[in-house]
Amino acid sequence: SLRPSAKMASVDLRDNLLGISWVDSGWVPILNPSNVLEYFSERSNPFYDRTCNNEVVKMQRLTLDHLNQMVGVEYILLHAQEPILYIIRKQQRQSPTQVIPLADYYIIAGVVYQAPDLGSVISSRLLSAVHGIQSAFDEAMSFCRYHPSKGYWWHFKDQEERERVKPKSKRKEEPSSLFQRQRVDTLLLDLRNKFPPTFYQPKPGEKPVPVEVKKEPEVPVETVKPPEERETKPPVPPGPARPAPQPTPNKPPPEKRARLQ
Repeated sequence: SLRPSAKMASVDLRDNLLGISWVDSGWVPILNPSNVLEYFSERSNPFYDRTCNNEVVKMQRLTLDHLNQMVGVEYILLHAQEPILYIIRKQQRQSPTQVIPLADYYIIAGVVYQAPDLGSVISSRLLSAVHGIQSAFDEAMSFCRYHPSKGYWWHFKDQEERERVKPKSKRKEEPSSLFQRQRVDTLLLDLRNKFPPTFYQPKPGEKPVPVEVKKEPEVPVETVKPPEERETKPPVPPGPARPAPQPTPNKPPPEKRARLQ
């Protein structure tokens, strides 16, 4: 039951070691490749493991050459660039010829740091990149505005100051809207189809060439007068009723009589 907690504690300690440093100012002026391991094994150094083979050799007053015949954790000087840079490696020795690297530490001007592993470097870079992108999106969203009648637009902090500094100028009104321009184009195309051009100019400066236009025979259109224009008799004004003519009986013609003289 203690194994998970111990593992978590070791992970937390390793993460903490990546963010700390250690220095002993008394050793800095005299630091050299022969005593840098002794400087690294100071009791106040949090990167040094007290259970390592170096501590056993130090207690028995043996030389560091005996580390090759031992098995366990040990520290060696991997690289030295006097007087400012030293690299110390922590490794697990399994045989005189086989070791497993565990961690690297670099000393710059007497200050000891733990070198991060590849996973920690990639994780840190990704976290920094994501944080920068997230901050950029948050700042961009703070400048975004929306209104149902206007839609979306950007409102920056220095926009009000720029508008105050700039002299107020009358906004130029557009001569026409998009709908009007499209409607005019449609009408012009219709007129062009109805009245095609009689001349065209192939190139600028050349003489215009007449265009043969085939005229289709016009179909006579019968004009129909509207019902209002048709001939209609004027209505008779109302007046007194006239008596209907009575039929005359058929009488014989009058007889001719001799005229007396």
